[in-house]
Amino acid sequence: MEGSNLPKNMEKSPGKRVLLNTPGNNDGNTSGDDRKIIRREMEKQRRQEMANLNACLRSLLPIEYIKGKRSISDHMHGAVNYINDLQMKIQDLGTKRDELRKQSNISASQLDSTSTGGVVVSPCFGGVEILVRTGFREEAGLLSRVMELLLEEGLSVVSCVSTKVNEGLLHTINCKAADPSCIDLSMLQQKLVDAVNPSS
Repeated sequence: MEGSNLPKNMEKSPGKRVLLNTPGNNDGNTSGDDRKIIRREMEKQRRQEMANLNACLRSLLPIEYIKGKRSISDHMHGAVNYINDLQMKIQDLGTKRDELRKQSNISASQLDSTSTGGVVVSPCFGGVEILVRTGFREEAGLLSRVMELLLEEGLSVVSCVSTKVNEGLLHTINCKAADPSCIDLSMLQQKLVDAVNPSS
């Protein structure tokens, strides 16, 4: 009987091996492989997204900030430098804006506090600055008369900016002259007053 039982045990041993290698026991290895595949795909997607974002960032930067630079870290440094430069420019523009507003307010107060006929002429670098105060419904052709007069006086108009001040307009005209020392400011102001107020 023992001899008859031995083959039975030997027949069962392969069965045990089969049980150890059943698909249920392989689920752990299979799920581990799946996780590795998923991680690789996620990493691949992350790298692709980073490449796309870097390309988008690179397209927004001026060429001088990334010229000769290929690595992503170089592009990041270029972006930081570009942003810092923009911040500096914004601060400078804000300072200039505040100065212009201050000058505009001072100029308006000068026109209000003095009997200048709505005109103030003052020297500036290379020429003169002319301030003309008018109402919102200024006479048609008023600025044209002023420009013609300036040309007749040998002045070259560089800029003319109109600003809303209180209940009127303030026209700031900057002119250049071949020889600023030859300009008679008081005479020029009187001529401009006559041009702005022809009825007076």
